[in-house]
Amino acid sequence: MPDLTPSPWFQPAPDASRPLRLFAFSFAGGSAATFRDWQAGLDPAIALSAVQLPGRAARFGEPPIRALPALVDALCAALEQVRPQPFAFFGHSLGALLAFEVSRRLQARSQPLPVHLFLSGCQAPRYRSPPEGLSRLSDDRLIEALRRYDGTPPEVLEHRELMELLLPMIRADFGLVDDYRYVEAPRLPVPLTVLAGRQDRIERPEQVSGWGQETAASCRVAWFDGGHFFLLPERAAVLDCINRDLASAAHGR
Repeated sequence: MPDLTPSPWFQPAPDASRPLRLFAFSFAGGSAATFRDWQAGLDPAIALSAVQLPGRAARFGEPPIRALPALVDALCAALEQVRPQPFAFFGHSLGALLAFEVSRRLQARSQPLPVHLFLSGCQAPRYRSPPEGLSRLSDDRLIEALRRYDGTPPEVLEHRELMELLLPMIRADFGLVDDYRYVEAPRLPVPLTVLAGRQDRIERPEQVSGWGQETAASCRVAWFDGGHFFLLPERAAVLDCINRDLASAAHGR
């Protein structure tokens, strides 16, 4: 039977009829719609449930949460209500930071942990480059920065009225990235898969390999063609990676 507790945080609601649930966290400015077509490419044993943060889509009328600790607390509370177990996390860019910090908060509270953590398009937190300060740019400069990252459709960037509606949410998301500060904590007893784009901005090898210092389990790195938003054109390869690394957990092996 599917879970009967609806939550604005998860789209669609977690499906308890499948053995394993995959909670997907989008990048800054993204929404649950980022993962709209993923379910069809996942192993049938895996139920996708994308995280919908306040300030976008059906939650557009809610103010975005601007402090990462408060957002992590809210996500942990939402997860507890749907009681997801077993489950895994996938996050891209800001979403990877959120998935990582939510996992650490769950561990600190002795709550159930994900069986696997997929960290995509995100530098290892203890080796991050200095923040770019995108949240503090003017509207025009922020739009140009989004254009360089190549993750927002050009027709959206050129629609000034639409961008005026979206920029406060996008700016709040980038503020979470700009203000992030890594704090030492016990390693997670959770295997990690790090997904990285070959043309992404990687200044030092440890910005990828350094994720291994955050786990007491295994850490595997998977490389993909493309820049920061490789998960969009490389969706099929990303889903193959997820299916491979979740096969044992999804099928009880």
